[in-house]
Amino acid sequence: MDIKVMDLGFFGPQTIASFLIETGEGPILIETGPDTVYRSLTETLRRYGYVEKDVRGVFVSHIHLDHAGAAWHLAEAGATVFVNSNGARHLADPSRLLASAKQIYQDDMDRLWGQFKPLPQDRIHPTSDREIIEIGGIRVQVLATPGHASHHNVYMIDGNMFTGDIGGIRIMGGPVFAPTPPPDINVETWQASLRIIRDAGPSALYLTHFGVYRDVNEHLRRLEDMLLQWTDWIGTRLRHGKQDEEIVKEFIPYFRGLILSASSDRELLDLYDLADPAYMNALGLIRYWKKFRGL
Repeated sequence: MDIKVMDLGFFGPQTIASFLIETGEGPILIETGPDTVYRSLTETLRRYGYVEKDVRGVFVSHIHLDHAGAAWHLAEAGATVFVNSNGARHLADPSRLLASAKQIYQDDMDRLWGQFKPLPQDRIHPTSDREIIEIGGIRVQVLATPGHASHHNVYMIDGNMFTGDIGGIRIMGGPVFAPTPPPDINVETWQASLRIIRDAGPSALYLTHFGVYRDVNEHLRRLEDMLLQWTDWIGTRLRHGKQDEEIVKEFIPYFRGLILSASSDRELLDLYDLADPAYMNALGLIRYWKKFRGL
């Protein structure tokens, strides 16, 4: 099976990927990126000999705008969009999704994400855990994997696992990071989802942010270690009475230092901050400690 990794060029190389898989009925896509890179997506499709209306299915790992923000275009062109059942209603009516994103990104909403229109209800397929979906001879296994978001799936095709954000971020040989933005982070649930991934036994991990990695066990170990390291770092400061703003301010150089300790390529600082903004990681884990750990 030939899986094409499409770099959507979100303000830089290797920040957001979409994956194209050819089937007997036409191509399917895993992830779409946001509306702001839709032109890049369609241009890459054309290089492979396809136009939007050829796409039969779109599988989004979750409904965050960097993963599903362009799904409405493909749904309008006739594709079925497969999404975790907890997120399906927000594709049909994105008002709450957009309001939540607006609180975080404020004046940067349009620049980063562009438009997000409601998807036609008949083009949305809410998935269930362990469901098998077959399109043109390709069998896609759905695994519900909350922790980063309650509406998160990974997808497995012939041992290849498409991990969305639950499988971490790893750019250009940099460190494996756990994206922890508000409002949905649950560390224990994330760890349970990593056990689901390990138990599924993938031979390769396809990361939306970014690329293909075959050192599966080592990658997942590093991801879990980093998730717990960040969680403890935030929790320690909350227990010492530090305010949210102070913690965020301290986390940014800590985050950047982790990147520079792994690679001398300073371009990585900008790419990681695009794919996984430091301040959002801090805010998400602060919320986790207050919501689930009583701090």
